[in-house]
Amino acid sequence: MKYLLTSVFLAMLTLGYGQEITKVKGTIVNGSNDEPLENVNIVNLNQVVGTSTDEEGVFEIKAQVNDTLHLSYLGFKSIRIRVTNDWFKFGKTTIKLTELALALEEVVVFQSKLTGFLEVDIKQIPIRSNNRFSVSGLPNQGYEAGSRSGVSKVLSSIFNPTDFLYNIFGSKPRELGKLRKMKEDDEIRNLLASRFDREMLLVLLEVDRFDLDEIVSQCNYSRDFIIAANDLQILDAISECYEEYKVLSRKRKNKM
Repeated sequence: MKYLLTSVFLAMLTLGYGQEITKVKGTIVNGSNDEPLENVNIVNLNQVVGTSTDEEGVFEIKAQVNDTLHLSYLGFKSIRIRVTNDWFKFGKTTIKLTELALALEEVVVFQSKLTGFLEVDIKQIPIRSNNRFSVSGLPNQGYEAGSRSGVSKVLSSIFNPTDFLYNIFGSKPRELGKLRKMKEDDEIRNLLASRFDREMLLVLLEVDRFDLDEIVSQCNYSRDFIIAANDLQILDAISECYEEYKVLSRKRKNKM
């Protein structure tokens, strides 16, 4: 009986240790020459925390057993790695990334031919129509649209209880929780601020590229903004839009 109780106690300790959030360490290198890679982006998809490698390719990140780490680096194939008990047992591990074979497409640059006459030249310069339309009841907030027709989209978005944004995230509280954590984690915000490929957003929010662009578009941000914004700006746009939606939705329910 004493032996049985001791075994149960040890099993409970082991289980508790396995669920405890701690940190894992590792080194990321180029798979072709074993050279360390600096500034590789590492994100724990479960804990929604991020970090990057130092000049020696070394990183340390908060994690527990069975968490999934997403590793990405420009010019290399992104990978996902599962955190195992052996990783904690043996400590630091080495991870190799594989280079991507990229075929560069031909790029044609068109230069504006200026004449020196303002009335003529101004018609040749593209204008980014990133207008913002304010929403009543939401101080210092607003929606962006590429044209005046965006006003009707704003109104339909506000008064339609089954709008696209709610359909995407309303039934996914886990993704909304990740959205909030992403905004709170300074490391992830720093990583997103330097990225324009949307990869980390797609992985963390568990949507595809089409849905991500559609979400921002349905929030009445212009096409120019969607193309030019970095990943952090896209994150903030989605978050702001959803928070505005919740405020308007509550007001609508209170009036019923």
